[in-house]
Amino acid sequence: MSLRQLVLVLYLATSALDSDVVGWSVYDGTGRTSPTTGDSDAPPYKSGVHALEDGWRLFQAAQLMPPYPGREYDVSFLKHEFFFEKLVETESATEAGIESGTDLGAA
Repeated sequence: MSLRQLVLVLYLATSALDSDVVGWSVYDGTGRTSPTTGDSDAPPYKSGVHALEDGWRLFQAAQLMPPYPGREYDVSFLKHEFFFEKLVETESATEAGIESGTDLGAA
């Protein structure tokens, strides 16, 4: 078995990890799924804390930058971005019976 990374990006309403999720993306390093941004109407978790409770590990949070004076109400990118990961076991190509150098496209 080998380890592969699942990455979850949550955009929260505020910088607090327990605030509501307002946007999200999921990336699957196992290749088992290929989710895309906006492929569901409901977020995978209500908050960042809920993701932690489900076993996701937080590894990056957005740096807090104060707005330039007079620009406090400008609409821009989502600022409160949190990156989470899960490591999952997956079968390597060798363990699956695929030899090195085999052309997987050949019939």
